[in-house]
Amino acid sequence: MKYWLMKTEPGCFSIDDLAALPEGTTSWDGVRNYQARNFMRDGMSVGDLILFYHSVTTPSVAGIARVAREAYPDHTAWNPEDRHFDPKSTPEKPLWFMVDVQFVEKFASPVPLAALRGVKGLERMELLKKGSRLSVMPVTQEEFEIVCRLGRE
Repeated sequence: MKYWLMKTEPGCFSIDDLAALPEGTTSWDGVRNYQARNFMRDGMSVGDLILFYHSVTTPSVAGIARVAREAYPDHTAWNPEDRHFDPKSTPEKPLWFMVDVQFVEKFASPVPLAALRGVKGLERMELLKKGSRLSVMPVTQEEFEIVCRLGRE
């Protein structure tokens, strides 16, 4: 099993939105960064756990999701009406991929980004590195467990 962090703007799609969906599951579309795409396409497997991160207002980890379906072509790239349209991507040669994610747990208290800084065991966490802007990134099992413990306190 691997562990990930996925960022979203809560005004666009929050952990509450995920929890409210049938079976708490949706596609994670619209990723338009090659490295983030590669993490989803080449690294994620069904069952991997995800720290669900709200990236605006008070940036914080809001809870946990899991990968429910491995990467498949992101069809939003083919729709000129969609804000994620990319004319270079086609059904025959898809450029962008998405995974399905499923709600697992909402933390009792979201864990703010500021609270993660200085926590023993998170010193090398990608999210905390200066200039880190990826919307999808790996986390270690130890980092995942530390953040979960903080969210459940």
